[in-house]
Amino acid sequence: MTDQEALTLAWGAASDRGLRRQLNEDGYFAGGGAFFVADGMGGHAAGEVASATALDALRGLSDIERVEPHHVEALLETAQERVRAIDTAGLGRGAGTTLTGAVVAYLDDMPYWLFVNVGDSRTYLLSRGVLDQVSVDHSEVQEMVDAGTLTAEEARNHPRRHVITRALGGRDEARADFRYIPIGAHDRILVCSDGLTGELTDAQITEIMLGHPDPQVAAGRLVEAAIAAGGRDNITVIVVDATGVAQETAGSSTGPRGGFAADEDTLPRE
Repeated sequence: MTDQEALTLAWGAASDRGLRRQLNEDGYFAGGGAFFVADGMGGHAAGEVASATALDALRGLSDIERVEPHHVEALLETAQERVRAIDTAGLGRGAGTTLTGAVVAYLDDMPYWLFVNVGDSRTYLLSRGVLDQVSVDHSEVQEMVDAGTLTAEEARNHPRRHVITRALGGRDEARADFRYIPIGAHDRILVCSDGLTGELTDAQITEIMLGHPDPQVAAGRLVEAAIAAGGRDNITVIVVDATGVAQETAGSSTGPRGGFAADEDTLPRE
């Protein structure tokens, strides 16, 4: 648990390799006001190394008393450089990783959620009983959904659903999406890899999130439910509660904005 002025956060996390994978190539970092999940790819042990490398580059956020957006952007650049530098000789194709999460950041001395995303791992906000996906999937099927050629339900089972269009570690700089949303009392954040969302619908996730007030219990129940539904991939979950906000921040949220140059590669996930 961490306290920043009147804002108090409580969190819980759970991770499992699932029923079909030999390795857990997911990773997570939670500390201070920073909460991230990374889902590695690249074959053999490269994915595990990529996710751990990216998360390690972001650990410095927990040492910054008042995080501002430029701190996050600088450390994301470091993460990109370190993942690209991974020696993958003999491991198959190059290493890469998704990255998604939330950071408590300050704008005009007011705390906001700063949501960050590269790839198809997701971050959700549960506020006033309504679950909203605040990250945007960087995937081929999401592009088809946006173009109107595929429905969201069809996308869940499409053969190209695991092909992502952005990741840390690609040949080009990965463009992260950023979104700011004012922190409200009793907000609940879910940060997860696609091993969760590939098995559970948003309605199922909402039911579990609402049914378990303790964030550690909620995280564990989400992973258990994903395994019971098939557990075809690694599953990693962080649940974060804003349990105290002295004064809710005013103003509206901002839409996603690109941070870095686009990575046009499509990276099939293992």
